[in-house]
Amino acid sequence: MLVLSRKEGERLKLGDSIVITVVRVSGEKVRLGIEAPADLLVLREELEPHAPPEAKSA
Repeated sequence: MLVLSRKEGERLKLGDSIVITVVRVSGEKVRLGIEAPADLLVLREELEPHAPPEAKSA
């Protein structure tokens, strides 16, 4: 895992088409802006659909 430090307003580029901007840092929370192609699904990890437990063991 690559770990980077960024300040408000600073950006990261992933490949040619994804840009992540640190919009705001407030206490322990960080607000990120993500620019990505419309066909790329961007989800918070807790919203990612998971396979049922029985499918994982197969």
